[in-house]
Amino acid sequence: MDLIQKYGRTALIAGASEGIGASFAYYLAAAGMDLVLIARRVQPLGQLAELLKNEHKINVTCTSCDLADPDALRQIQESINDREINLLVYNAAQSYIGPFTMNSAEDNSRITRLNMITPLNMVHYFGEKMLVKKRGAVILMTSLAGFQGSGFLTLYAATKAFNRILAESLWYEWKDRGVDVIACCAGATATPGYLNSNPGRSGFFVPRVQSPEEVVKECLRKLGSQPSVITGSGNRFASFIMQKILPRKLAITIMGDTTRKMYGL
Repeated sequence: MDLIQKYGRTALIAGASEGIGASFAYYLAAAGMDLVLIARRVQPLGQLAELLKNEHKINVTCTSCDLADPDALRQIQESINDREINLLVYNAAQSYIGPFTMNSAEDNSRITRLNMITPLNMVHYFGEKMLVKKRGAVILMTSLAGFQGSGFLTLYAATKAFNRILAESLWYEWKDRGVDVIACCAGATATPGYLNSNPGRSGFFVPRVQSPEEVVKECLRKLGSQPSVITGSGNRFASFIMQKILPRKLAITIMGDTTRKMYGL
């Protein structure tokens, strides 16, 4: 697919400094798209931008923004000055691993803004502009954790379920109006955040950990053809077993037991 011809020249990636977000930046830069990269940390964002500009001769704009701030969208609007965004990727997320009540209510609210409220506001703002132009695309990163209750990943799973349903619903609303929407449902992925959580061995049933590049390539291949994608054949098989074969209670128990074992909870 020629992304520029179909959607336009400029992509915005929220949560772009590392992992899956950085992989989206590499892939879209290689396709010739100009980029607006958003993340909280300035240094890795700037290093990525310089690399992409030098290698692919594209325009890259960096915006330092804490996407958990209540006024994150306003900060982004002021930074880009009504620049047209043709492809929106929301990748930023935070996951608290542990018993639900051990995390503070304040931190739960912050995670909810980062994982759910800010992407909701960004999709509304940029999606509305895409609909006026009758072309564009939105990619929301979600997770297999959001397909059922996931003990010790409670808030992360709940917010990712929200994003998947949001994307799938908008796929239907906008599919005949020139704007493609997809929920990219990843399993365990070898991002710095995942690796820094120090997961232990998770057992035979759990699919292998994917690379960020694998997730991104599969997502972009499916963009425009379906409302959501589960990346990785192992993840698709595991999801089929969990959602179609096993009783709901057992699926939820397996998720909780697996997380408990991986993190020694």
